[in-house]
Amino acid sequence: MEPVRWGILSVSKHYSLRVHPQVKGSPLLSIVGIASRNLGKAQEAAKELGLRKAYGSYEELLEDPTIEAVYIPLPNHLHVEWICKAADQGKHVLCEKPLALDAKEAEKALAYTQKKQVRLMEAFMYRFHPQWQHIKEVVRCGELGDLRFIHIEFSYMNKDPNNIRNMQEAGGGAFLDIGCYAISTCRFIVGKEPNRVLSLVQRDPEFKTDCLSSGILDFGSCRGVFTVSTQAFPIQRVEVVGTNGKLAVEIPYNMYGDVPARVDITTSIGQRTVLVGPAEQYRIMFEAFSRSLREGKPVPTPPEDAVANMKVIDALFRSERSGGWESV
Repeated sequence: MEPVRWGILSVSKHYSLRVHPQVKGSPLLSIVGIASRNLGKAQEAAKELGLRKAYGSYEELLEDPTIEAVYIPLPNHLHVEWICKAADQGKHVLCEKPLALDAKEAEKALAYTQKKQVRLMEAFMYRFHPQWQHIKEVVRCGELGDLRFIHIEFSYMNKDPNNIRNMQEAGGGAFLDIGCYAISTCRFIVGKEPNRVLSLVQRDPEFKTDCLSSGILDFGSCRGVFTVSTQAFPIQRVEVVGTNGKLAVEIPYNMYGDVPARVDITTSIGQRTVLVGPAEQYRIMFEAFSRSLREGKPVPTPPEDAVANMKVIDALFRSERSGGWESV
């Protein structure tokens, strides 16, 4: 298959550190260039990453007819704007999570890309790691029995007032930055949407962003419970418990690409550790998206999933204000 030609919309530390090392050698895609609002910054990044082109504006990259698809790792509040501008230029879009700041904006982005006949996908890379495909199969085949609860912890320490994760107007805060992973994970494992949610939120007195947030997702006979924080010791862990067994995921999200992932499974028969990989989850995601474009098939994770995830986040924020359960 002819490689899909990609452009990177923003000189992003996340892209240069985590994504580019995995995708640069793929035979299914070609990273053509990178854009910044500062040409010098774009040129420096292009040289460092070994890219052919540097663009002094996002518009310039989108106007390049050789670019077929764009990756958007911009701050959260800019996602919908640049999804729509990319669609105006006929570019397919892989956008970092969360797709928007609320479900209404996510629906707007989805409708706009459908109108312009371009593909859109939210970049939840963890779902493409084979450890999660294995976990999904363990749950599907019934080895854990009927699911009862999912516990998720995800945190990091960041008190930098100049960091966008601590800027409320830019879509910062724990729910939008990492809580979206916990919500996505619960929905992915259970395979349906929660009926209602309850949240408990603590906000930073200076930033006004949520810095310690917990949520309960009611799926009926199963519930998802998570705590996320932007001001705690860095940790990430997922546990899934059913009537016949449990499993624990050692590094569920920011899994290294050069070592196997570890999943511990315990049932009445005994305990075992499953090592999956190594696998480069960003590369797998980019390749899956690229393959869908070339084969004319739907994107691997439908954009409707991003809207559904945002509906849960919206309900959790409503619960913060109401102090009670909120329907999704």
